[in-house]
Amino acid sequence: MTETAAAPGAVMTSETSLRVERSYDASPEEVFDAWTSPEVLRRWWAVHPDGTTPVADVDLRPGGRYRLSMEGPDGERHTVQGEYSEVDRPRRLVYSWQWELDAGGLGPASTVTVEFRADGERTTVSLEHTGLPDADSRDRHAQGWSACMDIFRERGFARAA
Repeated sequence: MTETAAAPGAVMTSETSLRVERSYDASPEEVFDAWTSPEVLRRWWAVHPDGTTPVADVDLRPGGRYRLSMEGPDGERHTVQGEYSEVDRPRRLVYSWQWELDAGGLGPASTVTVEFRADGERTTVSLEHTGLPDADSRDRHAQGWSACMDIFRERGFARAA
């Protein structure tokens, strides 16, 4: 297992797998709900601080599907979709992960497992992404997840004024 300077906090667990952990000042229930609520996902699911989330469709149940789009300030959009195989609020989520390709169709399938652990007044989120096609994809996903989880800290728990 090696940590990468390109994605602080990300650990490469194998050639095609990675793990990223972050802690948040919220309960596991709050973190789980912010991670899965379409309304809240639209506030934070992006890899660029000025990015937006124009699509956040979630059917949160085993066998339910999701579809998320992130758009950068340059207008470039990336959309991922998949199916939930495990939903155990507020402890764990497991879901498939496939990018929609510009040419149509879907990219290779991989699996995301997210665990939410109480740590006193905080919650530690441990995300493991496995089954990526190669080390280059793993490294890009490590950078993306690291950025996404940092933006989650800033925007995932914002309270409406």
